[in-house]
Amino acid sequence: MNSRATLALASALAAGSAYAAEGSAAASYSPAGNVLQALLGLAVVLLVMWVCVRALKRYTAGRQPAAGTLRVLGGVAVGQRERVVMVEVGETWLVVGVAPGRVNALHAMPKLPDAAPSATPPAPPSGFAASLARFTQRNTR
Repeated sequence: MNSRATLALASALAAGSAYAAEGSAAASYSPAGNVLQALLGLAVVLLVMWVCVRALKRYTAGRQPAAGTLRVLGGVAVGQRERVVMVEVGETWLVVGVAPGRVNALHAMPKLPDAAPSATPPAPPSGFAASLARFTQRNTR
């Protein structure tokens, strides 16, 4: 957390403890105290969420897929839940039909040395998509 957030959290905790000490002596209604209590609760919840997100990023970042044994080269939907997928297994390309509860090999061929399945490169994002991509790239480093 940055220093401003830490300072704000510390001052809220100090004010909350001072209010708790005064509140036991006088049992009067104070809207400022209720707002402070709600803000303090919100700060605690946000802090817990931030810690959970950091822990998830740390523990899931190290998991990488197995290298080189199986690779999905591409696929196309041919129905609502049916797909045709091209998979590379070692030095073989497989064309596989995938449906709920069923996988069928449609065709197998040796891997071509210079020919990879051509996919048109996606257009560079613009507007909101570009801003979102820059924001997510900056926060994942």
